[in-house]
Amino acid sequence: MKGALDVHRMLLEHGTHHEIVRLHRLVTCADELPQALGLPRERCLAVRMFSADDQLAALIVRVDEAPPGRALLPALGAATIRPAAPDLVNAVTDYAAGLVAPIPLPACVTVLMDRRIVDSSDPDEVVYVPTGEGGTALGIRSFDLFTLSGAKPLDLSSEPHRPAGAADLRPPVHIPTP
Repeated sequence: MKGALDVHRMLLEHGTHHEIVRLHRLVTCADELPQALGLPRERCLAVRMFSADDQLAALIVRVDEAPPGRALLPALGAATIRPAAPDLVNAVTDYAAGLVAPIPLPACVTVLMDRRIVDSSDPDEVVYVPTGEGGTALGIRSFDLFTLSGAKPLDLSSEPHRPAGAADLRPPVHIPTP
């Protein structure tokens, strides 16, 4: 499995200023980062993974947010979408499913980022994301994260958000194609 060292090496190769922070307690998912770091949730981001048709997509959002998958359909050109199964996430990304780092991700994963993060953040503001390990987090400028992740901004401002831990018991969304 990939972890903090892999993230660190990639950022060193790109000459990107960053910090790998050792947490005082282990976390099992990105939504626990604000408490573990003692930071407001606005400074911590999570990667939500989705299976859309035959592709895997990563959506970078603020922790505790889980937008409905249908919001991603137009950007992905997909007809169906559902949260990706943890074993699929582990196998494709080589990260622990709840702690997926937004960088580096395989080329086969489409990366999207909530446009509100891109538009509202000071480009020099440091945000914190998982590293794939429960004992560390990555501190990186929001602009560097956006650039290095290759994320495409996605407008989620009109989408209702449910808490990240809330179960989505609805069947996968299917949009008929003409």
